[in-house]
Amino acid sequence: MSSYPILVGFDGSEGATAALRWAADEAARSGAPLELLYAFEWQAVAGPIAPGPGSWPDRAAREDAKRMVDTAVAEILSARPEASVTGTVEVGSAAAMLEQRSRHARLVVLGNRGHGGFLGLLIGSTSVTVAAHAHCPVAVIRGDVAMDPVAPVVVGTDGSDCSLLAVEYAFAQAAARGVPLRVVHAYTLPTPRWRPPEGFDPEEITVAEHSALDEMLAGWRDKYPTVPVNLEVVADTPGHVMVEATRGAALVAVGSRGRGGFRGLLLGSVGGQLIHHAHCPVIVVRELPSPPA
Repeated sequence: MSSYPILVGFDGSEGATAALRWAADEAARSGAPLELLYAFEWQAVAGPIAPGPGSWPDRAAREDAKRMVDTAVAEILSARPEASVTGTVEVGSAAAMLEQRSRHARLVVLGNRGHGGFLGLLIGSTSVTVAAHAHCPVAVIRGDVAMDPVAPVVVGTDGSDCSLLAVEYAFAQAAARGVPLRVVHAYTLPTPRWRPPEGFDPEEITVAEHSALDEMLAGWRDKYPTVPVNLEVVADTPGHVMVEATRGAALVAVGSRGRGGFRGLLLGSVGGQLIHHAHCPVIVVRELPSPPA
């Protein structure tokens, strides 16, 4: 996996530039090469028989895009001469190309909104589509990029397969950064209209959930003994809990879907709420990258 690049969706926008800076730091930390991709969405125009390709992007537009990408690559190399950085300009669907290339990437990094080549690179379009279908973790850079060198990594889990992948990824990130890890599990209490059975004790449930979470993390604690781990079990709406947990965090990792306490952890529920409202970069983990053949 060390030879797989960190892939950045880049269009020169403010969001994409922030994503590129974050990705450059991640590449320096991991030793991975960095690859910028600028994608032109090919526009179709209605014809007398069937829609056909329009005249955009023309040669001048492509040359402008190439110069912009080359400039971004040069700026990264100027700041980090040891880095391995490349940039490409292609015609096609940004989401489709990023999804395809994610099969051979260690991480895809996107800004929270863009313009130009990545038409519609807004929360709810390219970022959500790629996060939902990529074959490696996807980072959406939003909120504050923590300057505090000991800002924790946060991960949400409910014990589902995707959330366990997020926990694995979060442990590795915390170890690489030398920072603590906050593992958060939220569950929802019965609604007021539902009468709990006699002897129902929310505190006992919280203690039981905390014990189960602690046991689940035992293997990762052994694998990453230098990572301080703080477990948090909260009886509250999972989306609200996770968004609040991102304040002051270096990043938050979450699975692309979940179950139980994180019921419906699909992009559009907890994952979607984080992409829309988190106060730090969000990493959505659907798959971990396979090692190169």
